[in-house]
Amino acid sequence: MLGRYFNIAMLCAGVAFAFAGSATTAAAQNYPTQPVRIVIGFGPGSAADVLARLVGKPMEAELGQPVVIENRPGNSSMTAAEFVARAPADGYTLFMGTIANTLNPIQMHTAFGLDRELAPVALLGVVPNVLVANPSVRADDLKQLMALAKSSPPSLTFGSSGVGTAGHMAAELFNQTIGTNVVIVPYQGGSGQAVTDLLAGRINLMFSVAVTVAPYIASGQLKAFAVAQPHRAAILPNVPTLREAGMPGYDAGIWIGLLAPAATPTAIVDKLAGAADDALKVEQVRTTLNKQGTDAVGSTPKEFDNFIKADIKKWQRVFAAAGDKK
Repeated sequence: MLGRYFNIAMLCAGVAFAFAGSATTAAAQNYPTQPVRIVIGFGPGSAADVLARLVGKPMEAELGQPVVIENRPGNSSMTAAEFVARAPADGYTLFMGTIANTLNPIQMHTAFGLDRELAPVALLGVVPNVLVANPSVRADDLKQLMALAKSSPPSLTFGSSGVGTAGHMAAELFNQTIGTNVVIVPYQGGSGQAVTDLLAGRINLMFSVAVTVAPYIASGQLKAFAVAQPHRAAILPNVPTLREAGMPGYDAGIWIGLLAPAATPTAIVDKLAGAADDALKVEQVRTTLNKQGTDAVGSTPKEFDNFIKADIKKWQRVFAAAGDKK
């Protein structure tokens, strides 16, 4: 008798599971039936905001629903990331993540993990970091600069827009990659003062967002050695990558990508990824991004997942080595 009741219970559980699965599948097939919200951890006009608004329009056309942009700045984008991580996993609340969401949890030793809390949808773009110097630096290419950086006593200084920022960690990675100890000078409140001091020769080097320093490179007020990403930057096509210039294996671009809550159904993630990829193929989108200093990328969810995991591991190593050095 007990076995009979057990069999009935198991049958009911199986039916319930199958029903739930079919309901989830149906929801994914019908998705979306309401507006999709993309939450950004920075204010209007930021690179992530501009990218979201540019891809949002063609995504609307493909998804058949409005794509609403919501800015929730705070805690270096972590407030927005945690908000989306707690949202229903139904594909209607998405997050525009950046390199800040891999760097900040490592630096602050928080429990938040981008690879655990959110589901990667698509890597959308990279804001190129470019290694620039005041013209007084006696080096004409990266190999000469590396030799100068290795000279003793250290005679060069890096500027950065603050401790733990992308520019700071790019400089740390530079030091660790070639075994130098170039002094890194952190500036609070953004990169503006650092660029000003670089132009004045008060500091020697800086990893800066390419769009910020491109006019100074063109005018000869700064000289560019390389961009810190695997591919040349559209805004600086004549500047080699660090790999091309003699530092293989180096990548410190400022990435931007779309993510969803961790338990979002695969079918919905794939649908969003397809819409994002198609948006990046629109010529006007790519042209506008290039003018804004962002290189369009595009990826599958799996490719973006692998990218995030590798990014976290890389910066964990860099932070650990920087801490040991201090």
